[in-house]
Amino acid sequence: MTQTTQNPAVKYSSFTQRIGGDSVEAWDILYRGLARQKAGDDVIVLALGDPDFDTPSPIIEAAYSALQAGATHYPDVSGDEELRTIIANWHTETTGLQVNNEQVVVMNGAQCVLYAAAQCLLEPGSEIIIPEPMYTTYEAVFNSTGAKIVRIPIRPDNNFQVMPADIAAAITDKTSAILLNSPNNPSGAIFPRETMEAVAQLCQQHNLWLISDEVYSTLTFEKEHFSPCVLPGMAERTITINSLSKSHAMTGWRVGWAVCPPELAIHLGNLALCMLFGNPAFIQEAAKVALTKDLPELAIMKDTYQRRRDVLYARLKDIDGLHCHLPEAGMFLMVDIRSTGLSSQAFASTLLDKFDVATLPCGAFGPSIEGFVRISLSVSEDILVTASQRIAACMEYVASEQARLA
Repeated sequence: MTQTTQNPAVKYSSFTQRIGGDSVEAWDILYRGLARQKAGDDVIVLALGDPDFDTPSPIIEAAYSALQAGATHYPDVSGDEELRTIIANWHTETTGLQVNNEQVVVMNGAQCVLYAAAQCLLEPGSEIIIPEPMYTTYEAVFNSTGAKIVRIPIRPDNNFQVMPADIAAAITDKTSAILLNSPNNPSGAIFPRETMEAVAQLCQQHNLWLISDEVYSTLTFEKEHFSPCVLPGMAERTITINSLSKSHAMTGWRVGWAVCPPELAIHLGNLALCMLFGNPAFIQEAAKVALTKDLPELAIMKDTYQRRRDVLYARLKDIDGLHCHLPEAGMFLMVDIRSTGLSSQAFASTLLDKFDVATLPCGAFGPSIEGFVRISLSVSEDILVTASQRIAACMEYVASEQARLA
Protein backbone atom coordinates (compact mmCIF):
# COMPACT_ATOMS: atom_id res chain seq x y z
CA MET A 1 0.00 0.00 0.00
CA THR A 2 1.13 3.56 -0.65
CA GLN A 3 2.56 5.27 2.43
CA THR A 4 1.51 8.86 3.12
CA THR A 5 3.15 11.59 5.15
CA GLN A 6 0.96 12.81 8.00
CA ASN A 7 0.19 16.52 8.07
CA PRO A 8 -0.21 17.61 11.71
CA ALA A 9 -2.24 20.65 10.62
CA VAL A 10 -5.21 18.60 9.39
CA LYS A 11 -7.32 15.87 10.94
CA TYR A 12 -9.17 12.89 9.56
CA SER A 13 -12.37 11.41 10.89
CA SER A 14 -12.35 8.26 13.02
CA PHE A 15 -14.01 6.59 10.03
CA THR A 16 -10.63 6.36 8.32
CA GLN A 17 -9.34 4.19 11.16
CA ARG A 18 -12.34 1.87 10.97
CA ILE A 19 -11.83 1.12 7.26
CA GLY A 20 -8.14 0.23 7.62
CA GLY A 21 -6.71 -2.58 9.68
CA ASP A 22 -4.63 -5.73 9.47
CA SER A 23 -6.66 -7.31 6.67
CA VAL A 24 -5.30 -4.69 4.26
CA GLU A 25 -1.73 -5.89 4.85
CA ALA A 26 -2.45 -9.37 3.47
CA TRP A 27 -2.58 -7.95 -0.03
CA ASP A 28 1.09 -6.95 0.20
CA ILE A 29 2.08 -10.36 -1.19
CA LEU A 30 -0.20 -9.82 -4.19
CA TYR A 31 1.11 -6.32 -4.88
CA ARG A 32 4.73 -7.46 -4.64
CA GLY A 33 4.05 -10.43 -6.87
CA LEU A 34 2.32 -8.31 -9.50
CA ALA A 35 5.13 -5.74 -9.43
CA ARG A 36 7.77 -8.43 -9.99
CA GLN A 37 5.68 -10.05 -12.71
CA LYS A 38 5.34 -6.68 -14.46
CA ALA A 39 9.10 -6.22 -14.21
CA GLY A 40 9.59 -9.46 -16.16
CA ASP A 41 10.25 -11.94 -13.36
CA ASP A 42 8.89 -15.48 -13.73
CA VAL A 43 6.37 -15.08 -10.90
CA ILE A 44 3.16 -17.07 -10.68
CA VAL A 45 0.42 -14.96 -9.08
CA LEU A 46 -2.20 -17.10 -7.30
CA ALA A 47 -3.38 -14.48 -4.80
CA LEU A 48 -6.32 -12.89 -6.62
CA GLY A 49 -9.78 -14.26 -7.46
CA ASP A 50 -9.99 -12.68 -10.90
CA PRO A 51 -11.12 -15.18 -13.58
CA ASP A 52 -8.63 -15.66 -16.40
CA PHE A 53 -11.48 -16.08 -18.88
CA ASP A 54 -12.75 -13.34 -21.17
CA THR A 55 -16.26 -12.05 -20.64
CA PRO A 56 -18.50 -13.95 -23.12
CA SER A 57 -18.65 -12.03 -26.40
CA PRO A 58 -22.48 -11.58 -26.52
CA ILE A 59 -22.22 -9.60 -23.27
CA ILE A 60 -19.46 -7.39 -24.67
CA GLU A 61 -21.40 -6.88 -27.91
CA ALA A 62 -24.47 -5.82 -25.92
CA ALA A 63 -22.42 -3.13 -24.20
CA TYR A 64 -21.08 -1.88 -27.57
CA SER A 65 -24.57 -1.78 -29.02
CA ALA A 66 -25.92 0.08 -26.00
CA LEU A 67 -23.18 2.69 -26.25
CA GLN A 68 -23.84 3.19 -29.94
CA ALA A 69 -27.55 3.51 -29.15
CA GLY A 70 -26.84 6.34 -26.70
CA ALA A 71 -27.04 4.54 -23.34
CA THR A 72 -24.69 7.09 -21.81
CA HIS A 73 -27.08 9.14 -19.70
CA TYR A 74 -28.19 8.94 -16.09
CA PRO A 75 -29.71 5.54 -15.26
CA ASP A 76 -32.34 4.62 -12.69
CA VAL A 77 -30.39 4.84 -9.43
CA SER A 78 -31.82 1.52 -8.19
CA GLY A 79 -31.28 -0.24 -11.49
CA ASP A 80 -33.03 -0.37 -14.85
CA GLU A 81 -36.58 -1.69 -14.37
CA GLU A 82 -36.18 -4.39 -17.01
CA LEU A 83 -32.91 -5.57 -15.48
CA ARG A 84 -34.45 -5.65 -12.01
CA THR A 85 -37.28 -7.78 -13.40
CA ILE A 86 -34.77 -10.13 -15.03
CA ILE A 87 -32.87 -10.45 -11.75
CA ALA A 88 -36.11 -11.04 -9.83
CA ASN A 89 -37.04 -13.82 -12.27
CA TRP A 90 -33.54 -15.31 -12.06
CA HIS A 91 -33.70 -15.24 -8.27
CA THR A 92 -37.11 -16.94 -8.29
CA GLU A 93 -35.85 -19.61 -10.67
CA THR A 94 -32.62 -20.33 -8.79
CA THR A 95 -33.86 -20.13 -5.19
CA GLY A 96 -37.56 -20.96 -5.42
CA LEU A 97 -38.61 -17.71 -3.71
CA GLN A 98 -41.12 -15.64 -5.67
CA VAL A 99 -39.98 -11.99 -5.77
CA ASN A 100 -40.64 -8.92 -7.93
CA ASN A 101 -38.52 -6.05 -9.23
CA GLU A 102 -39.45 -3.81 -6.28
CA GLN A 103 -37.30 -6.11 -4.14
CA VAL A 104 -34.18 -5.73 -6.32
CA VAL A 105 -31.51 -3.02 -6.17
CA VAL A 106 -28.61 -3.02 -8.63
CA MET A 107 -25.28 -1.54 -7.55
CA ASN A 108 -21.63 -1.40 -8.58
CA GLY A 109 -20.66 -4.93 -7.60
CA ALA A 110 -21.53 -7.13 -4.63
CA GLN A 111 -18.94 -5.28 -2.55
CA CYS A 112 -20.93 -2.07 -2.93
CA VAL A 113 -24.17 -3.87 -2.08
CA LEU A 114 -22.60 -5.31 1.05
CA TYR A 115 -21.44 -1.86 2.16
CA ALA A 116 -24.88 -0.37 1.52
CA ALA A 117 -26.58 -3.18 3.44
CA ALA A 118 -24.27 -2.61 6.39
CA GLN A 119 -25.14 1.09 6.49
CA CYS A 120 -28.87 0.39 6.36
CA LEU A 121 -29.00 -2.44 8.90
CA LEU A 122 -26.37 -1.63 11.54
CA GLU A 123 -25.48 1.28 13.77
CA PRO A 124 -22.85 2.13 16.42
CA GLY A 125 -23.06 -0.28 19.34
CA SER A 126 -24.92 -3.02 17.48
CA GLU A 127 -23.36 -6.42 16.71
CA ILE A 128 -23.19 -8.65 13.67
CA ILE A 129 -22.21 -12.31 13.90
CA ILE A 130 -19.94 -13.54 11.10
CA PRO A 131 -18.40 -17.01 10.86
CA GLU A 132 -14.72 -16.96 9.98
CA PRO A 133 -12.76 -17.45 7.82
CA MET A 134 -14.50 -14.45 6.36
CA TYR A 135 -13.70 -12.44 3.26
CA THR A 136 -11.06 -9.80 3.93
CA THR A 137 -13.20 -6.73 3.20
CA TYR A 138 -15.93 -7.68 5.70
CA GLU A 139 -13.93 -6.21 8.57
CA ALA A 140 -13.73 -2.71 7.08
CA VAL A 141 -17.29 -2.81 5.72
CA PHE A 142 -18.92 -3.52 9.06
CA ASN A 143 -16.45 -1.54 11.14
CA SER A 144 -17.41 1.47 9.03
CA THR A 145 -20.84 1.46 10.67
CA GLY A 146 -19.44 1.54 14.20
CA ALA A 147 -20.95 -1.89 14.84
CA LYS A 148 -18.99 -4.74 16.40
CA ILE A 149 -18.13 -7.91 14.48
CA VAL A 150 -18.60 -11.03 16.59
CA ARG A 151 -16.47 -13.75 15.02
CA ILE A 152 -17.49 -17.41 15.08
CA PRO A 153 -14.51 -19.64 14.22
CA ILE A 154 -15.20 -22.43 11.72
CA ARG A 155 -12.87 -25.30 12.48
CA PRO A 156 -10.82 -26.73 9.59
CA ASP A 157 -11.17 -30.25 11.05
CA ASN A 158 -14.93 -29.88 10.57
CA ASN A 159 -14.52 -29.17 6.85
CA PHE A 160 -15.06 -25.47 7.53
CA GLN A 161 -18.72 -26.00 8.39
CA VAL A 162 -20.37 -23.44 10.66
CA MET A 163 -22.02 -24.83 13.81
CA PRO A 164 -25.38 -23.17 14.57
CA ALA A 165 -24.82 -23.79 18.29
CA ASP A 166 -21.77 -21.51 18.12
CA ILE A 167 -23.89 -18.78 16.54
CA ALA A 168 -26.62 -19.23 19.16
CA ALA A 169 -24.08 -18.86 21.96
CA ALA A 170 -22.86 -15.55 20.50
CA ILE A 171 -26.25 -13.82 20.29
CA THR A 172 -26.78 -10.96 22.73
CA ASP A 173 -29.33 -8.19 23.12
CA LYS A 174 -27.07 -6.07 20.88
CA THR A 175 -27.08 -8.51 17.96
CA SER A 176 -28.74 -7.06 14.87
CA ALA A 177 -27.69 -9.43 12.11
CA ILE A 178 -25.97 -12.64 11.08
CA LEU A 179 -23.94 -12.92 7.89
CA LEU A 180 -23.49 -16.21 6.07
CA ASN A 181 -21.21 -16.54 3.05
CA SER A 182 -22.05 -19.79 1.28
CA PRO A 183 -20.38 -21.00 -0.83
CA ASN A 184 -17.63 -19.62 1.34
CA ASN A 185 -14.61 -17.56 0.34
CA PRO A 186 -11.91 -18.64 1.07
CA SER A 187 -12.77 -22.23 2.09
CA GLY A 188 -15.13 -23.19 -0.72
CA ALA A 189 -17.44 -24.87 1.82
CA ILE A 190 -21.17 -25.05 1.13
CA PHE A 191 -23.45 -24.75 4.16
CA PRO A 192 -26.22 -27.38 3.94
CA ARG A 193 -29.95 -26.83 4.30
CA GLU A 194 -29.94 -28.12 7.89
CA THR A 195 -27.50 -25.40 8.91
CA MET A 196 -29.55 -22.74 7.13
CA GLU A 197 -32.72 -23.94 8.85
CA ALA A 198 -31.08 -23.73 12.27
CA VAL A 199 -29.78 -20.22 11.59
CA ALA A 200 -33.18 -19.17 10.24
CA GLN A 201 -34.77 -20.30 13.48
CA LEU A 202 -32.30 -18.18 15.46
CA CYS A 203 -33.02 -15.14 13.26
CA GLN A 204 -36.75 -15.44 13.86
CA GLN A 205 -36.39 -16.20 17.55
CA HIS A 206 -34.22 -13.12 18.16
CA ASN A 207 -35.64 -10.85 15.42
CA LEU A 208 -32.39 -10.64 13.44
CA TRP A 209 -31.49 -9.80 9.87
CA LEU A 210 -29.72 -12.42 7.77
CA ILE A 211 -27.22 -11.19 5.17
CA SER A 212 -26.61 -13.99 2.68
CA ASP A 213 -23.53 -13.46 0.48
CA GLU A 214 -24.03 -15.85 -2.44
CA VAL A 215 -21.61 -14.60 -5.10
CA TYR A 216 -20.26 -18.14 -5.68
CA SER A 217 -23.72 -19.77 -5.78
CA THR A 218 -23.38 -20.90 -9.40
CA LEU A 219 -19.78 -22.15 -9.14
CA THR A 220 -20.56 -25.34 -7.23
CA PHE A 221 -19.15 -28.79 -7.90
CA GLU A 222 -20.45 -31.98 -6.27
CA LYS A 223 -23.00 -30.27 -3.99
CA GLU A 224 -25.74 -27.75 -4.71
CA HIS A 225 -26.07 -24.34 -3.10
CA PHE A 226 -29.08 -23.69 -0.86
CA SER A 227 -30.36 -20.15 -0.36
CA PRO A 228 -31.88 -19.46 3.10
CA CYS A 229 -34.25 -16.76 1.79
CA VAL A 230 -36.67 -19.48 0.68
CA LEU A 231 -37.20 -20.83 4.20
CA PRO A 232 -40.52 -20.00 5.93
CA GLY A 233 -40.42 -16.64 7.70
CA MET A 234 -37.10 -15.58 6.14
CA ALA A 235 -38.11 -13.56 3.06
CA GLU A 236 -38.93 -10.55 5.24
CA ARG A 237 -35.61 -10.59 7.09
CA THR A 238 -33.06 -11.75 4.48
CA ILE A 239 -30.96 -9.70 2.08
CA THR A 240 -29.45 -11.91 -0.62
CA ILE A 241 -26.37 -10.53 -2.35
CA ASN A 242 -25.11 -11.77 -5.70
CA SER A 243 -23.22 -10.57 -8.77
CA LEU A 244 -21.94 -11.42 -12.23
CA SER A 245 -18.26 -11.04 -11.34
CA LYS A 246 -17.20 -14.66 -10.89
CA SER A 247 -19.98 -16.55 -12.67
CA HIS A 248 -19.62 -14.57 -15.92
CA ALA A 249 -15.96 -13.45 -15.70
CA MET A 250 -17.14 -9.85 -15.25
CA THR A 251 -15.13 -8.65 -12.25
CA GLY A 252 -14.30 -5.34 -13.90
CA TRP A 253 -17.86 -4.61 -15.00
CA ARG A 254 -19.03 -4.11 -11.40
CA VAL A 255 -22.56 -5.51 -11.50
CA GLY A 256 -24.01 -6.71 -8.22
CA TRP A 257 -27.45 -6.70 -6.65
CA ALA A 258 -29.52 -7.20 -3.55
CA VAL A 259 -32.81 -9.07 -3.30
CA CYS A 260 -34.56 -8.02 -0.12
CA PRO A 261 -37.84 -6.83 1.45
CA PRO A 262 -39.36 -3.87 -0.45
CA GLU A 263 -38.84 -1.39 2.40
CA LEU A 264 -35.13 -2.21 2.61
CA ALA A 265 -34.91 -1.84 -1.16
CA ILE A 266 -36.16 1.74 -0.78
CA HIS A 267 -33.46 2.50 1.78
CA LEU A 268 -30.78 0.93 -0.43
CA GLY A 269 -32.05 3.01 -3.34
CA ASN A 270 -31.78 6.18 -1.26
CA LEU A 271 -28.17 5.31 -0.43
CA ALA A 272 -27.46 4.58 -4.08
CA LEU A 273 -28.85 8.02 -4.92
CA CYS A 274 -26.39 9.84 -2.70
CA MET A 275 -23.42 7.52 -3.22
CA LEU A 276 -23.52 6.17 -6.80
CA PHE A 277 -26.34 7.66 -8.81
CA GLY A 278 -26.73 4.33 -10.55
CA ASN A 279 -24.83 1.72 -12.50
CA PRO A 280 -23.90 2.87 -16.06
CA ALA A 281 -26.80 2.18 -18.43
CA PHE A 282 -24.71 0.42 -21.09
CA ILE A 283 -23.36 -1.99 -18.46
CA GLN A 284 -26.89 -2.75 -17.32
CA GLU A 285 -27.81 -3.59 -20.91
CA ALA A 286 -24.92 -6.03 -20.99
CA ALA A 287 -26.08 -7.53 -17.69
CA LYS A 288 -29.49 -8.25 -19.22
CA VAL A 289 -27.82 -10.40 -21.86
CA ALA A 290 -25.67 -12.12 -19.24
CA LEU A 291 -28.74 -13.25 -17.32
CA THR A 292 -31.03 -14.15 -20.21
CA LYS A 293 -28.89 -15.52 -23.06
CA ASP A 294 -27.80 -19.17 -23.22
CA LEU A 295 -24.03 -18.86 -22.80
CA PRO A 296 -22.11 -22.16 -23.14
CA GLU A 297 -19.02 -20.38 -21.80
CA LEU A 298 -20.50 -20.45 -18.29
CA ALA A 299 -20.53 -24.26 -18.11
CA ILE A 300 -17.05 -24.38 -19.61
CA MET A 301 -15.71 -22.02 -16.93
CA LYS A 302 -17.33 -24.03 -14.14
CA ASP A 303 -15.99 -27.33 -15.48
CA THR A 304 -12.54 -25.80 -15.91
CA TYR A 305 -12.42 -24.64 -12.29
CA GLN A 306 -13.39 -28.09 -11.09
CA ARG A 307 -10.73 -29.73 -13.27
CA ARG A 308 -8.09 -27.28 -12.05
CA ARG A 309 -9.15 -27.94 -8.46
CA ASP A 310 -8.73 -31.68 -8.95
CA VAL A 311 -5.35 -31.33 -10.68
CA LEU A 312 -3.91 -29.03 -8.01
CA TYR A 313 -5.34 -31.04 -5.12
CA ALA A 314 -3.81 -34.24 -6.53
CA ARG A 315 -0.42 -32.52 -6.77
CA LEU A 316 -0.44 -30.95 -3.31
CA LYS A 317 -2.05 -33.60 -1.10
CA ASP A 318 1.04 -35.82 -1.06
CA ILE A 319 3.58 -33.08 -0.25
CA ASP A 320 5.10 -33.74 3.18
CA GLY A 321 3.88 -31.27 5.76
CA LEU A 322 0.96 -29.95 3.72
CA HIS A 323 -2.72 -30.62 4.20
CA CYS A 324 -5.23 -29.54 1.56
CA HIS A 325 -8.94 -28.91 1.91
CA LEU A 326 -10.96 -29.99 -1.15
CA PRO A 327 -13.36 -27.09 -1.86
CA GLU A 328 -16.98 -27.79 -2.74
CA ALA A 329 -17.36 -24.59 -4.75
CA GLY A 330 -15.63 -21.43 -5.90
CA MET A 331 -12.21 -20.82 -7.36
CA PHE A 332 -9.82 -21.23 -4.43
CA LEU A 333 -8.01 -24.00 -2.61
CA MET A 334 -6.90 -23.72 1.02
CA VAL A 335 -3.51 -25.13 2.05
CA ASP A 336 -2.65 -25.86 5.67
CA ILE A 337 1.03 -25.02 6.33
CA ARG A 338 0.89 -25.08 10.15
CA SER A 339 3.38 -27.95 10.30
CA THR A 340 6.10 -25.50 9.19
CA GLY A 341 5.70 -23.43 12.34
CA LEU A 342 5.58 -20.29 10.17
CA SER A 343 2.81 -17.74 10.11
CA SER A 344 0.70 -17.43 6.98
CA GLN A 345 2.44 -14.18 6.12
CA ALA A 346 5.94 -15.58 6.71
CA PHE A 347 5.32 -18.68 4.61
CA ALA A 348 3.74 -16.66 1.78
CA SER A 349 6.70 -14.28 1.84
CA THR A 350 9.19 -17.14 1.63
CA LEU A 351 7.23 -18.76 -1.18
CA LEU A 352 7.24 -15.51 -3.16
CA ASP A 353 10.76 -14.29 -2.40
CA LYS A 354 12.56 -17.60 -2.95
CA PHE A 355 10.24 -19.64 -5.18
CA ASP A 356 8.33 -17.01 -7.17
CA VAL A 357 4.75 -17.93 -6.24
CA ALA A 358 2.36 -15.35 -4.79
CA THR A 359 -0.48 -16.70 -2.61
CA LEU A 360 -2.81 -14.97 -0.15
CA PRO A 361 -1.96 -15.38 3.57
CA CYS A 362 -5.13 -16.54 5.29
CA GLY A 363 -4.53 -14.76 8.58
CA ALA A 364 -6.39 -11.91 6.87
CA PHE A 365 -9.56 -14.02 6.87
CA GLY A 366 -9.52 -14.26 10.67
CA PRO A 367 -7.37 -15.60 13.53
CA SER A 368 -8.96 -19.04 13.33
CA ILE A 369 -7.42 -19.62 9.91
CA GLU A 370 -3.88 -18.47 10.70
CA GLY A 371 -1.43 -21.03 9.29
CA PHE A 372 -3.18 -21.39 5.92
CA VAL A 373 -2.63 -19.83 2.50
CA ARG A 374 -5.25 -19.46 -0.23
CA ILE A 375 -4.45 -20.44 -3.81
CA SER A 376 -6.52 -19.09 -6.70
CA LEU A 377 -7.55 -21.42 -9.53
CA SER A 378 -7.57 -18.53 -12.01
CA VAL A 379 -4.59 -19.78 -14.05
CA SER A 380 -4.11 -22.71 -16.43
CA GLU A 381 -3.51 -26.29 -15.32
CA ASP A 382 0.08 -26.16 -16.58
CA ILE A 383 0.80 -23.12 -14.44
CA LEU A 384 -0.84 -24.76 -11.42
CA VAL A 385 1.38 -27.83 -11.90
CA THR A 386 4.47 -25.61 -12.01
CA ALA A 387 3.27 -23.77 -8.93
CA SER A 388 2.78 -27.06 -7.07
CA GLN A 389 6.37 -28.03 -7.86
CA ARG A 390 7.61 -24.73 -6.45
CA ILE A 391 5.45 -25.15 -3.34
CA ALA A 392 6.96 -28.60 -2.81
CA ALA A 393 10.43 -27.11 -3.15
CA CYS A 394 9.50 -24.39 -0.65
CA MET A 395 8.36 -26.98 1.88
CA GLU A 396 11.68 -28.83 1.49
CA TYR A 397 13.57 -25.56 1.93
CA VAL A 398 11.67 -24.62 5.09
CA ALA A 399 12.24 -28.09 6.56
CA SER A 400 15.96 -27.95 5.80
CA GLU A 401 16.27 -24.49 7.32
CA GLN A 402 14.51 -25.63 10.47
CA ALA A 403 16.79 -28.67 10.70
CA ARG A 404 19.87 -26.47 10.22
CA LEU A 405 18.82 -24.11 12.97
CA ALA A 406 17.75 -26.83 15.39
